Amino acid sequence: MVTTAEIRESKNANALTDGLRLLVVDDDPALRRSLERVLAQNGYDVAGAETAQQARAQLEAQAFAVVLLDLVLPDADGLALLRELKATQPETEVLVVTAYGSIESAVEAMRWGAYDYLTKPFHTEELLSRLGKAAEKLALERENRSLRYQLSQQTIDRILVGNSAAMRQVKKLVEQVAPSSAPVIIEGETGTGKELVAEAIHQASTRASKPLIKLNCAALPETLLEAELFGYERGAFTGAVGRKPGRFDLANGGSLFLDEVVDIPLATQVKLLRVLQDGRYERLGGRETLHSDVRLLAATNRNLEEAVRKGEFREDLYYRLHVISIQLPPLRARRDEIPVLAQHFRRLYATRNQKNVRDISPAAMNCLLGYDWPGNVRELENVIERAVVLCEGDVIQPHALPEALNPTAFRAARGEGDSADKPSIISLNFPVGTTMRTIQDLAIQAMLEYTQNDRTAAASLLNIHARTIARHQQGD
Repeated sequence: MVTTAEIRESKNANALTDGLRLLVVDDDPALRRSLERVLAQNGYDVAGAETAQQARAQLEAQAFAVVLLDLVLPDADGLALLRELKATQPETEVLVVTAYGSIESAVEAMRWGAYDYLTKPFHTEELLSRLGKAAEKLALERENRSLRYQLSQQTIDRILVGNSAAMRQVKKLVEQVAPSSAPVIIEGETGTGKELVAEAIHQASTRASKPLIKLNCAALPETLLEAELFGYERGAFTGAVGRKPGRFDLANGGSLFLDEVVDIPLATQVKLLRVLQDGRYERLGGRETLHSDVRLLAATNRNLEEAVRKGEFREDLYYRLHVISIQLPPLRARRDEIPVLAQHFRRLYATRNQKNVRDISPAAMNCLLGYDWPGNVRELENVIERAVVLCEGDVIQPHALPEALNPTAFRAARGEGDSADKPSIISLNFPVGTTMRTIQDLAIQAMLEYTQNDRTAAASLLNIHARTIARHQQGD
């Protein structure tokens, strides 16, 4: 029984226990009520249960931080209840209680996830000490989860540049799926950044300390692809002079990114499905069944549903991969991110090439904004890298960009095409006292006539933003 002296001595229990929700599961009414009283006086929010059935009802109704569980219950084995609890509420800590004669059961309980065990009879100080340590463990886990969350957000923002509505949605999905082990399919046009999304998912996950292995499925023939995925044994085929581990071997404990997954041959898709289902596979030419704990990330620039309808992709594999889908919009659908991405790549390649390129001129930015970017972010990155290399000053100008981004201005600069018959000097006549706004409007109108109403080319030649010309045309 619990004494008054023991209650007084336990008053200084760890402050971490204050308000901590705890469930006492014991069929001894006197002991259970005594424990409930002592624990409540020490800051715990306590509930009690006499049977496994009552305990299940309590656990379904609310979450408990700690469960004090007697292994001998009138209607069930305490170990069975422990297994159920750890399967449904794995973060709950369980302190099992057992008699001297069943310490083996307590050790078994530890194997099934119990935090600690006590043997009856026990002193209150010992119980409070064990519960205090469990509370410290819970607090540390909460702190670690909070830190992991903050780090994952920083990691995602570092890898995925952009803050448009579309990218915020992508980042939110990445943040949500990263902690799980569910397969993810990343869909989008070539160059939209699918590999970066896979990188962000891996780096923000609990697997970040393990490798992220990548494989482009479209770049390999069928026989070589299977060997790369699963590995092979010596003599498996001509030229196999030794054992070679596959990508599933190398990615064990981490993540495997399969780019252009729709190009995997049907025969290999069967083997891939098996790995996704139970983690088992065999190397080419081998008989030993291997196991790999891998989180699969896949990407495609094709319509997977259409590939399934055409019989090019297995329907069962499609549903296994399509647990979580992330759609990446093309760059032309998120033009507001072009300036942010362009400046990001400018800083990146200025550093790599050791060049002092500090900005992109408004005229050059207008060229970037007016282009449709069929190659998406990858094309933008290549264009900015080229511009940094060709930049003659410290600011990128339109002539450092490819001609495709501003063909009218290039033709005008060379005196070719329709601009060849146009004067190289445009005169503006206006009376004394004309306002600067009116002069600007006249200059814009003259340049629009010169470029045959090409707003981007006119803005480039005037070295102003295309938005200024738009406002002019709207009469603002």
